Amino acid sequence: MEDQIESANARRGVSKMHPTVEQVETQRKCDSLLLHRTRVLRDLANCHEDRYRKTLSDGLSYLESQLTALGWNGAE
Repeated sequence: MEDQIESANARRGVSKMHPTVEQVETQRKCDSLLLHRTRVLRDLANCHEDRYRKTLSDGLSYLESQLTALGWNGAE
């Protein structure tokens, strides 16, 4: 059955897209950075100390620069 599906997809021009090792690694890094970014944003929302807020803001800037370097556009 699976061979029939693959054959039908091949006739229609649909191919299985297998990500490369580099694409998988980039996605893993991006996911990890996004999780860290979410935590920093939550901590910023609950922070009342100016020095710690500055540290969190700097960290957020760093995370976002790393995400941008990986191709993240901020809309995710």
